Amino acid sequence: MFVIQGHAASRLHYDFRLEMEGVLKSWAVRKGPSLNPEDKRLAMMVEDHPYDYKDFEGNIPEGNYGASQVEIWDSGTYEPLDETSKLSDEKELLKELKAGSLKFILNGKKLKGEFALVKMKNAENNAWLLIKHKDKFAEEKYDAEENTAKNSQVTKFLEEKKPKKQQKKS
Repeated sequence: MFVIQGHAASRLHYDFRLEMEGVLKSWAVRKGPSLNPEDKRLAMMVEDHPYDYKDFEGNIPEGNYGASQVEIWDSGTYEPLDETSKLSDEKELLKELKAGSLKFILNGKKLKGEFALVKMKNAENNAWLLIKHKDKFAEEKYDAEENTAKNSQVTKFLEEKKPKKQQKKS
C-alpha cells in the first residue's frame, strides 16, 4: 500500500510513503505530487515510519518531531512497473530502491498510473525526484493543493497560523 499525508509542519509538504519490509519508506515532497510529467518534484527521503502510521491523521503536539496537523491526502495500492521480473513485487521494489530508481504504478483515489522515484546524482544523499510518466492518467496542469478537500484540517491549521494581516488579504 501507499499513503500520502498532507503535513503542515514549518511549511506545507506531502509525506509520500510506500510500504516495504513492514515499514513505510518515506519521502517529503514540498510541492506535492503531480500528474504532470513535466513536473519533477524534489522528494527528500526521510526515516522509515512504522506501518501503523499509514492511518494517522490529527495533530502532533508542540515539542514533538513534526509537530503540526497531518491528514491523509491520498492512499491506495501500488505495484512495480516491471512485469517481467522473476522476483516478488516487494523484492523487485527493494532492488530498485537500492539501485536508486523505483518505477511503479499507483492505484490511488487521486494518483493513478505510472510514476518513478529517481535518486539524484551529485546531490544530497537523500535527494530524489518524483516523476509522473506519460500515460492515460497524466494531466498537463496539476496542483496538489487544488486537489485538497475543502474541509482540510491542514489548510485550516495553516490559515490559523498566518499573521492576522495576511489572513485578511487571502
